[in-house]
Amino acid sequence: MPKDARLNFDLDEYTARLDKTRRAMADRNIDCLVVVDPSNMAWLTGYDGWSFYVHQSVLVLHDREPVWWGRGIDAPGAMRTTWLEAGNILSYPDHYVQSDERHPMDHLAGIVADLGHGHATIGVEMENYYFTAAAFRSLERHLPQAKLADATALVNWQRLVKSPQEIAYMRAAARIVEAMHAHIYDIIEPGMQKNILAAEIFRTGIAGVGEYWGDYPAITPLLPTGMDATAAHLTWDDSKLKPGDITFFEIAGCHRRYHCPLSRTIALGKPPQKYLDAEKAVLDAMHAGLDNARPGKTCEDVAIAFFDTLETHGFKKDNRTGYSIGLSYPPDWGERTISLRRGDRTELVPNMTFHFMPALWLDDGGLEITESVVITEDGFERLADVEQRLLVK
Repeated sequence: MPKDARLNFDLDEYTARLDKTRRAMADRNIDCLVVVDPSNMAWLTGYDGWSFYVHQSVLVLHDREPVWWGRGIDAPGAMRTTWLEAGNILSYPDHYVQSDERHPMDHLAGIVADLGHGHATIGVEMENYYFTAAAFRSLERHLPQAKLADATALVNWQRLVKSPQEIAYMRAAARIVEAMHAHIYDIIEPGMQKNILAAEIFRTGIAGVGEYWGDYPAITPLLPTGMDATAAHLTWDDSKLKPGDITFFEIAGCHRRYHCPLSRTIALGKPPQKYLDAEKAVLDAMHAGLDNARPGKTCEDVAIAFFDTLETHGFKKDNRTGYSIGLSYPPDWGERTISLRRGDRTELVPNMTFHFMPALWLDDGGLEITESVVITEDGFERLADVEQRLLVK
């Protein structure tokens, strides 16, 4: 390990993660795993850099230390942030970057062959933001004797149960998101431009709280108002808030890449009765769901309790109501594994972490009151402490 490497976990934790991943590879008869998801790369090696806009990877093999591979100018970042020895940090020349003549995966294929895996079963994260059709075609062309196997989310599934240090980082992120929501409520008022409000959210989130500095979140703040809030994922513009406006804020505190998402909704003035009815429906349904958030229950148990209770209030929700969270990079703070929805029978165990996301998008706006939770030995813990209601100012 480089002597001055900046690591967020001790080496034993990285070793345990690597062991889990290798066991999962062995179960699928995968000899070499090409990990391109930056969250998975970071989880396995510690690598942390804004370099995921170009092709990069961590190669996981059974008989040697992993290999970090990426653009030449990013290799020093791997030296600074991973536990890998310098000889296992490899890079490709810059003429591969965004070239019409060659693909970076051509270079990686040569490394895989040089490591003795030209005839092996190679796992690739096929359903992933960072792995393209051109990347697959390059590996297929340059490793004709290898078998390319779909290893989508193989590493993600190993990340479900968090270590004590991971949960500590998520609690730190919770302190940050508490401060973000408190600041939003303090400053929001009619006449305020949405972009100024967004800037204040960013400032508070990155400034952090005390010793907990803020990292950039995997999703930019979402703060749609009125009809914009009938959509789930709109951001902001330069419009000014007006009396009577209702805005939901879907934001996250982030510390050392670990997230605590939390959404609240603010009305500038007395909200219409339909929003008060929706608030009661969401809170009753969320509490019913959380009553099932304990070891031995399943994701489906939480979801069914939520959806059934919501329907007794005359509301329906046709999308999932939560998902696993933790370490992440743009464009998503979810882990892309389990969901709180009907049909997901994954059993809950202590130290799983979820964003319980019972949002409603109505015909003239939206309401989001969410919680991030960690499953405990006998139930759950709310990570953040922000008043659980439709806020009025």
